[in-house]
Amino acid sequence: YSLVLSCFQLLHSTLTIWCCLFFQVILMLTKLYDFNLGSVTESSLWRSTDYGTTYEKLNEKVGVKTILSYLYVSPNNKRKIMLLTDPEVENSLLISTDEGATYQKYRLSFYVLSLLFHPEQEDWILAYSHDQKLYSSVEFGRRWQLGIILFFFFFLTLFIYFFPFSPSEALYVTCKLQNCTEANKGKPFPGYIDPNSLVVQDEYVFVQVSTGGRPIYYVSSRRDLFTPMKLPKYTLPKDLHVISTDENRVVAAVQEWNQNDTYNLYVSESGGVFYTLALESVVSSMGPEGNVMIDLYEVILKTINRYQKICCSMNLYCPYCSLHLHLHVSANPYTSGNIASKESAPGIIVASGSIGAELTSSNVSMFITSDAGNTWRQIFDEEYSVLYLDQGGALVAIRHTPLPIRHLWLSFDEGRVWNKYSFTSSPLFVDGVLGEPGEETLIMTIFGHVSHRSEWQLVKIDFRSIFNRRCTEADYQTWHLHNQGEPCLMGVKRIYRKLKPIARCVMGKTYSVTMTSEPCDCTESDFECDYGYERRTEGRCTPAFWFQPSSMSRSCTTGHTFLNSTGYRKVVSNNCTAGVVDLYTARRLPCPSQAPKGLHLVTSEGKLTALLSHNVTFLVFLETSITVDFGDGNAITYSNVSSIEDGIKHIYKNVGIYRVSAMAENGLGSETAVLFLHVTCESAFNCFQECSYGALWVLWPCKIHIQVYVTTLDIIGQYLSFMTLCVAVIEATDVSPDQLLVTVLPGLPTAAEFFLLPDKEITEGKPEKTAAHLDQLLELVLGALNQNQVQFTLRPGVQITVYAAHLSAAPLVDTSENHSSSAMLMLLSVVVVGLAVFLIYKFKR
Repeated sequence: YSLVLSCFQLLHSTLTIWCCLFFQVILMLTKLYDFNLGSVTESSLWRSTDYGTTYEKLNEKVGVKTILSYLYVSPNNKRKIMLLTDPEVENSLLISTDEGATYQKYRLSFYVLSLLFHPEQEDWILAYSHDQKLYSSVEFGRRWQLGIILFFFFFLTLFIYFFPFSPSEALYVTCKLQNCTEANKGKPFPGYIDPNSLVVQDEYVFVQVSTGGRPIYYVSSRRDLFTPMKLPKYTLPKDLHVISTDENRVVAAVQEWNQNDTYNLYVSESGGVFYTLALESVVSSMGPEGNVMIDLYEVILKTINRYQKICCSMNLYCPYCSLHLHLHVSANPYTSGNIASKESAPGIIVASGSIGAELTSSNVSMFITSDAGNTWRQIFDEEYSVLYLDQGGALVAIRHTPLPIRHLWLSFDEGRVWNKYSFTSSPLFVDGVLGEPGEETLIMTIFGHVSHRSEWQLVKIDFRSIFNRRCTEADYQTWHLHNQGEPCLMGVKRIYRKLKPIARCVMGKTYSVTMTSEPCDCTESDFECDYGYERRTEGRCTPAFWFQPSSMSRSCTTGHTFLNSTGYRKVVSNNCTAGVVDLYTARRLPCPSQAPKGLHLVTSEGKLTALLSHNVTFLVFLETSITVDFGDGNAITYSNVSSIEDGIKHIYKNVGIYRVSAMAENGLGSETAVLFLHVTCESAFNCFQECSYGALWVLWPCKIHIQVYVTTLDIIGQYLSFMTLCVAVIEATDVSPDQLLVTVLPGLPTAAEFFLLPDKEITEGKPEKTAAHLDQLLELVLGALNQNQVQFTLRPGVQITVYAAHLSAAPLVDTSENHSSSAMLMLLSVVVVGLAVFLIYKFKR
């Protein structure tokens, strides 16, 4: 048989290739990297319209001196191409709407770090710049609109999800792309989240919040409220990665406290909240960019749930030994990994592995299965890359070796017989194989070099001359998918129409896999143990030692419903019907009546300070009747909590410390949540009219939040030193930062006010303990001040000592008739000595 070969010399010694494939069009971007200069010095764009037989160089169309850095293809319209130039030479992008035939150039006012295309709208793009700003375009990059400073961003239909970045904290923000104004930004998660922790995938949103060094993972399903992800109680995760959100459930890889290089797989129900163990000790490795790579392979056969029972038996004649398959991800995008399958070739899987008593990296061979893993056959004694041609009608194998080669192997009968062919006259160091568009045709491309000093070569191989006819109906057969003879998989019997192994014909691009199915009656094997339950040796699911089934009803709210578990839950995507489904399915029951519990009140920013005459948004979490008292004489009652999902907004007209409370009540009782909000003015001039200059500093809690309102910018550097004031008090007294609020006042001598807040865990609901608790804190602070223990260094040679000036009740704004003693605060004014002389000298005051 003769093979159609054509060779094409590329750039000089080093290149990077991006290949984009349409109907008959191949685009290829090559770049020359100069190791002496440490940069790319030349690029070329090539285009083929005949499956790679001939190429046209497009440098004149994009600019002879233009250096291209990246090539993008719209995921929704492959006729639309976007090219980015090297920003060090020219900061612009080029757009094509005709499969790369012509281009229009547009200048950019920012430097693109990464691009994200909308999954549905072909012209919508998000761009993230090097200076951490978000830009959006609804015209495929022709015009851009500046968003905000941020760190991560995601698309979901009509919304952008992102969070502003700081080294230690971030906010999760949502915004409609076409109307992304400050007023329209939503904050679904209260408070701060860990940077780099936001994940948006399908119908789920994940965030992480670290408390006391321990991570807590939250999930939101269908953009509903965030709920902590519930793993089995004895699980102590130190790392978690979302692997998959297909088929309305979450697969998560969790690394527990005693694991280093392995992860355990957990699978959730449809809400993504409750997780059960699916597979232990999955091998992981560190990727080239520091990301964790979990060694999983998702077989492209949409009839099997890969996580229901992850096990298989290999029918090989080998007493007391097994076939161990290797699952390694290829670091080279142009070479295949150790396992390969295609949706268009049902049942066929090619993998590398070894036969023996345990998994080893030596004596690796190639194996193939034609019946979805029920039986395996050895096809090669060494490792090979295997590619699918003509939608699985033919298989091509190329040897994995650092030596030059000139042969490949071809099989037409699902790997039973392999024929050897030469693809080049001179041995070639193979660097990669481009199977596209060979999966749908009979054309593939190999690129490499003759020697380490030679130019690169591109070899196109056209296998069409080997076949002399197209497939007919007589060339196909029916194939029943089964698991060791069991025809029901995931509750369904499936019958495929696939090519006979003896047929030697071309299926072509128009061929598509056909499958008929019918549901099976449900059996116990279609159900897995529910959250909190474990399967015993006799096969039954019973409550784990740490789980109380009644806790599920105690955690729900009056007026709602909960699922009363039978200990089982149907495997997600299992389509069985009838049978034992009623016996094993959980029943939805009304929540038992109980007093409100778990009321939570926070501000949308997660802070306890606010500006005068600015909107303050309060978030309340508990679905029952809620009354919110703003502490300034205004209170609102909500009977429908869903009406306040976006928070409760309020504007304060006076400066002060306000006791904001939320009370939830029903016929069985009530619960109250309280926070103290410090409202300050925006400028020190507005608060202190008698000062010729001023700067008001508010620090709370001392270890996290700092709000600065300065009217004289020249003194910012001096007042920054007062951040150490909190630290000095904490170190000298051991008072918790959450109980200390500090306001540094303008003027000379420099003074500050310390507000001591009661500990909520000790005094909440116990008014008689509040005064005693505050007296105890006051003694600690006064003792430290009187003994000159509160000191810090302003700058070399200037030591600051803090002493008490006077003690008074805090100026708490409370308009209620019956003042609650639990709202008491203690105000301690202090004077900072040692700074006055320095300020007089510095500013000539």
